[in-house]
Amino acid sequence: MPNPSKELHSLTEFKRNTGNLLSLMRGSGNPLHLTIKGKTEIVVQDAASYQQLLDRVDELEALDGIQQGLADVQAGRITPLNQFESEFRAKRGLPSRSI
Repeated sequence: MPNPSKELHSLTEFKRNTGNLLSLMRGSGNPLHLTIKGKTEIVVQDAASYQQLLDRVDELEALDGIQQGLADVQAGRITPLNQFESEFRAKRGLPSRSI
């Protein structure tokens, strides 16, 4: 379903009016969807908005990892630290840690 809030412009229009369209994009904060033969082929976004998108993806991935960890704890899929350390050291040929 098309998104009516998209800024749709042809690639040809973008080439002819790059400065104006970039100003429009910066003013709205929305990316430009550039079309070729009527189909969106390219999305142009300002650097600050793109960085915000990347930051948000990082946050969501971290939250997903936390949720997976909590689910593992709740399901009992855990390894006690001392057991993990012993297995880790043995696997890598490291000496036991003296306390």
